[in-house]
Amino acid sequence: MRANVYLHFNGKCAAAFKFYEQCLNAKVAMTMTYGDSPAAAVHPELRDAVMHTRLVVGDTLIMGCDAPADRYSKPQGFTVALNTEDPAEVDRVFNALVVGGTVTMPLQETFWAKRFGMLVDQFGIAWMVNCEKAP
Repeated sequence: MRANVYLHFNGKCAAAFKFYEQCLNAKVAMTMTYGDSPAAAVHPELRDAVMHTRLVVGDTLIMGCDAPADRYSKPQGFTVALNTEDPAEVDRVFNALVVGGTVTMPLQETFWAKRFGMLVDQFGIAWMVNCEKAP
């Protein structure tokens, strides 16, 4: 079994995943719009919106969609956590993701990490980036 993150957006999914692809050196593996699916008949106003997309980040996936207006709620109560063994990569990813967003905890050394920081990106998604210290 594998658990993956699924993010909901309010019309900004394609832009967010293009941004994440660049920030995370990842690859969007597929994208389907509502117009490309049988859902086009149910949600004609969403014809060009993303019904489902999948980003490959290392050996994990981040998935997402543009939620219909009656099913969308502002992201809260979760954080996407990224971990790497390379402190320089933490710095690079943090600085890329925070463009247009807000730092909620500056990058720094902590008692558990060589580098750790928290932010909310320009799309309203909360992130933590972490490079743990050796146990």
